[in-house]
Amino acid sequence: MSDINWRLAARSLKRDLRAADVRALFVALVLAVAASTMIAFFLDRLERGLERQAGQMLGGDLVLEQRDPFPEELRNTLEQAGFTLSDQVDLVSMISQGERFQPASLKAVDDVYPHYGVSHVDRGNGVEQIASGPPAGEAWADPRLAELIEIEIGDRVQVGQTELTVSGIIEREADQSAGFGNFNPRLMLNTADLEATGLVQPGSRIEFELLAAGPPAALEQVQSLLTQLRRDGVEVRDVRVDRPQLGNALQRAESYLGLAGLAAVLLAGVAVAMSTRRYVERHLDTAALLRCFGASQYQLVTIFSLQLIGLALIASLLGALLGLVGQSVLLWLLTSFLPMTLPPPGIMPLWLGIFTALAVLVGFAGPTLLRIKQVSALKVLRRELDPLPPAAWLVVGVASLVFGGLLWLYSGSFPLAVALLVGGSALLALLWGVSSLMLNGLLKGVQRLKGGGEWGQAFRLGGRQLARRKQAGLGQLLAFSVTFFAMAMIVLVRGDLLTTWQDQLPEDTPNYFAINIQPGERDAFEQAVSPRVDTQSTLYPMVRGRITEINGQAPRDAVPADARGDNSLRRELNLTWQSALPEGNQVVAGQWFTPASEPQGWMSEVDATASSASQTVPISVEDGLAERLGLGLGDEITFAVGSDSITTRIESLRSLNWDSFNPNFFVIFPPGVLESFGHSFITAFHLPDAEQGLMRELVSDFPGVSLLNVDAILGQVRDVLTQVTRAVELVLILVLLAGVSVLYAALTASRPVRAHESGLLRVFGAGNRMISRVQGAEYALLGFASGLLGAVLAELATAALYLYWLDLTPRLHIGLWLTLPIGGALLIGVIGHALSYSLRRQAPAASLGLLGEA
Repeated sequence: MSDINWRLAARSLKRDLRAADVRALFVALVLAVAASTMIAFFLDRLERGLERQAGQMLGGDLVLEQRDPFPEELRNTLEQAGFTLSDQVDLVSMISQGERFQPASLKAVDDVYPHYGVSHVDRGNGVEQIASGPPAGEAWADPRLAELIEIEIGDRVQVGQTELTVSGIIEREADQSAGFGNFNPRLMLNTADLEATGLVQPGSRIEFELLAAGPPAALEQVQSLLTQLRRDGVEVRDVRVDRPQLGNALQRAESYLGLAGLAAVLLAGVAVAMSTRRYVERHLDTAALLRCFGASQYQLVTIFSLQLIGLALIASLLGALLGLVGQSVLLWLLTSFLPMTLPPPGIMPLWLGIFTALAVLVGFAGPTLLRIKQVSALKVLRRELDPLPPAAWLVVGVASLVFGGLLWLYSGSFPLAVALLVGGSALLALLWGVSSLMLNGLLKGVQRLKGGGEWGQAFRLGGRQLARRKQAGLGQLLAFSVTFFAMAMIVLVRGDLLTTWQDQLPEDTPNYFAINIQPGERDAFEQAVSPRVDTQSTLYPMVRGRITEINGQAPRDAVPADARGDNSLRRELNLTWQSALPEGNQVVAGQWFTPASEPQGWMSEVDATASSASQTVPISVEDGLAERLGLGLGDEITFAVGSDSITTRIESLRSLNWDSFNPNFFVIFPPGVLESFGHSFITAFHLPDAEQGLMRELVSDFPGVSLLNVDAILGQVRDVLTQVTRAVELVLILVLLAGVSVLYAALTASRPVRAHESGLLRVFGAGNRMISRVQGAEYALLGFASGLLGAVLAELATAALYLYWLDLTPRLHIGLWLTLPIGGALLIGVIGHALSYSLRRQAPAASLGLLGEA
């Protein structure tokens, strides 16, 4: 490539930085890169943070669990692969101190514990962070156990056949993830004391865990071994598969951030396309002169391409810097509820931002730039010999393909990208026709205005000017409509997300769970609680059952391959029975059970104490579980309840609100089947601050009932919603700025035409005041039509997004139909009027001199 091409491109770029269209192009590219890199930086750090911290949440990079000790041969194999091993034993036993007794979950850890993270323990001098377990002869109790049996630091507790000194109150374990997996109070001890307790006996319900920490290469090396262990019934948790999942609020925030980033890129692309058109028109004379001096078509395209690529690279670096600062602010807003400390930013989002800028430039500016190639040298003498603009289908087609590629890159879903691309193209064609009809109707209505004084005349003249440039007006109408649509959609989604999140956690959300309520305690417990709480859920009976067969096959053989490790197949499920559909449940397939008052042959024939049922029992299954296991209506599931088996048939599927902090169940039976099995009850209630004394009364009167305080979790979730709101608003600012850049680019592109028209009006006697009103009326009409079309698009698009992406309920936004058309008229009217100020100050001769550019 010749040095002269580089020099000409550099000089031209330096000179053009003062031009309005190049400034608009530069700002649009900076905003596109800033939006994409900010979100990419944040999501990249979040993804790598999850990978790094999943080991801490699980207790290791690989966790094996079974009912028997692990053989030495397996240990040697894992150590040879590069793992460091730690033993852990979990069991349930009675703990006593003096006259007080309490069942507790025991967790015995060795001297290697923990592989990752630290435990938060109060050893008498405040909470400390400790990277080890309790030493031999000592134990750490959780606050609930300490309260239940009234122990303090230094007290000795009886554990089986030995006594241990409680040397600390453990606030949080290093490997304890959030959730309700273990409802019992907990006591941590050293594995060296386990034998002395005498609790490890044949037939005892004990879980032995082998926690392994090692590099990814070690995990790859033992994959075949892990497959065999799964077949042998060992529960295997792999850090790459069983990583901790984000809550719904953060998952929706991720989706929203991705959507907002794409909206900003789309708006920036539209601004780039409109700025490039003005840029090319302004350089046609320069290109003709270069042709006179012997420049080839290839050289013309090279010079101007180098100029735009240089502009894109500068914009990319500035945009990436803004994105890096923006993600730091985003992280600061979200950091208090993220499940880990995030690693530093990586380099990949930076390359992604540069690629985005170049892709937007090629897709949205490339076809228009090719117009330079067709410039004739005769244009120096005959200015009317402008090359024809590129076909509209070519500009739209290339831009759509590039945006579809970016959509695929950012969403990671090729079907979604193709669907949106095809749907968007069809919608664009439809919009062109709708826009034409809307603009024609609006202009005809304006022309029929009678009277109105100077403003009436201004609107009629403004309407006629739009009618004379109908094709250009349609282009601007579409550009403004897409801008208003994207801005409105982001604002609407943000508002509805916040409404959904706030409605999800009302003030009377249950803050206590009560479990292990025995049938004989049910009525007394309800009488003690009901008068003193704000809200209380139903007391649900609960029976433990394990899935043993699905459609006559072993569960692992009957489900899809990716569901064979599902937790529901490896553990006992909580089963319940109800005659009425529980609150918060919705039947999405099949029918709920027939009322008990109607004849039900199966109910009288099912013998729950028999070794097998002679007739299948209808059940209702949560739709998410059914989807994961590949189950549908009519499928049969056999449950082992104690030593007995019950064969069931799926009669209905239910959707649940898992975020409601109310008891929920994967499987619900009809009454008359499970009652004869041993069962307990569970409930949830909201206890006001003034009634906190009830907790001590319940502990005293119902010592066997486990009470779980979730106030801290509720407070954390509410903090999540507040902080996610702030993060969403930060991204919204970028989208709004991208929308303003489109308006600026469009108005800059039409500047020569409007200058020429104002010059003509001035020649025929119009004063500054009249020209100002005509221009304001023209912009207002364009803004009103754009806002109306944008409202239609936003309403349709948000309904589709809510249904298929964000899992929200669609609703009509009445205010949108008033705000967007009126706001569009005011916004475009004010911005257009302000940008046209210098034109109104120009002499008529200068304005008419822009006829060639118009």
